[in-house]
Amino acid sequence: MNYELLYTFVVATSILAITPGPDNIFVLLQSVVNGKKYGLATVAGLMTGCIVHTTLVAFGMSTLIKQSDALFLIIKIFGACYLFFLAFQVYKADSSIELQSNTVAKKNPLQLFRQGFIMNVLNPKVSIFFLAFFPAFLFSDHLNTVIQFYVLGGIFVCVSFVVFALIAILADYIASYLKQSKKIGLILKWVQIIVFVAIGIFILLSEK
Repeated sequence: MNYELLYTFVVATSILAITPGPDNIFVLLQSVVNGKKYGLATVAGLMTGCIVHTTLVAFGMSTLIKQSDALFLIIKIFGACYLFFLAFQVYKADSSIELQSNTVAKKNPLQLFRQGFIMNVLNPKVSIFFLAFFPAFLFSDHLNTVIQFYVLGGIFVCVSFVVFALIAILADYIASYLKQSKKIGLILKWVQIIVFVAIGIFILLSEK
């Protein structure tokens, strides 16, 4: 068991969950407009969707990784290139964080859970990200690969849930701070770029 690898995975997941993206901005807006309970329902839907993606990646990737070293090398290169591509997309994007709460429709918690779940499950980028991100953090030479993917997926869901839940609970304060601060968007933008590049390099250097 490589606990340092798991610790690195937790840190990387935490940073990625904190940096602004469609999911946590959506949670923030729902919490501001409808209330904390509604934001938490959205979070629950999003995280349930992550379990579906974990299952798809776990069984598909485990088969590929077992087949040959060449396939694992291809997966590593693909994963690193995808993360470098994400870093480049963030670099090109505007650093300002738009919070237009007047465009958010009011829905009940069940509707928001369902919307969060569907948003996540039907987003192929989530599976691609898991496909790029998880293989470099396989932490045991003896434990079944499928189980390791589920452990990583469970950690990802738990860490993301805690971060997203805090966003929902502290929504009013966070929204107010983001509107007042001119530098926070730029800071978070570069944090995200650095994390994507660092993980990409880590994936290239990782061994089977």
